[in-house]
Amino acid sequence: MECTALDSLIEMGFSQNRAEKALALTGNQGIEQAMDWLMEHENDPDVDEPYVPPQGHVLGTEEPPEGSTPEPVEARADRVEEGSAEGDDKHPLTEEKREQTKRMMELMAQKQREREEREKRETIEREKQRRKQGQELSMIRQKLQEDEMKKMAEERRREKMEEKLAKQRVREKIERDKAERVKKFGGGSSSQAPVEPAQEIPVPSSPSQEPPTKREYDQCRIQVRLLDGTSLTQTFKAKEQLAAVRLYIELNRKDGGEPFHLLTSFPRRIFTDEDMEKPLQELGLVPSAVLIVAKKCNS
Repeated sequence: MECTALDSLIEMGFSQNRAEKALALTGNQGIEQAMDWLMEHENDPDVDEPYVPPQGHVLGTEEPPEGSTPEPVEARADRVEEGSAEGDDKHPLTEEKREQTKRMMELMAQKQREREEREKRETIEREKQRRKQGQELSMIRQKLQEDEMKKMAEERRREKMEEKLAKQRVREKIERDKAERVKKFGGGSSSQAPVEPAQEIPVPSSPSQEPPTKREYDQCRIQVRLLDGTSLTQTFKAKEQLAAVRLYIELNRKDGGEPFHLLTSFPRRIFTDEDMEKPLQELGLVPSAVLIVAKKCNS
């Protein structure tokens, strides 16, 4: 009796359900195709479930060709008995069966090695891809950090440049004011320009004397008392704003850079930010005045 593919697969260690399913789903094309299917689907959750053939089909049976007559049962029984008589010596069939099993086992082992090699290559390739993606991500993070640092450095450089330009504009304004005062007083630095002495309003000596006309001054002599006890003296135009005096103090003071406000002692008055926009003449600082620098208390 010939060894069927189903028997060979069962002798190789596969369960009957797996063997039947593999042969049926590969169209009974041979042991190799069935083994390939078993190797690919060995981890399927339903691989050990019994195979249910489509309705009207029985595994291992073939329909007779169209137009042929099915062989009678008696004829099949005689053919089996005849085959049994001729096959009393079963050793050749057993050896052939053993060789076939051996070849199938070798084929199965080869398939298993090929699958392991393929899985190993896939694992190595996945690891390479993971490392490559990690390196690319690290490079992207580094690039972002470098760009951020460059942006911050450029922002600081721009701020310093703007601050430098602002200071330069203030210095130029002060130089222009000094040049105008030098030109007006006929030489010498503006800080040493002759200061017109304060003119007192004459007091009537008698009730019959008429009061003198109030004199208009176009210059103002300001003395500034700093926090360390030193003082600055400068002459300004009567129509200049108090902000010009504050700017002059900021650029020439040597007592530190603490915030401050200006005040007068008599009459006592603390000048506000709104007063900075008013001319010295309007604030009553003409023809001369003493300003005191006081620390500004942070509220």
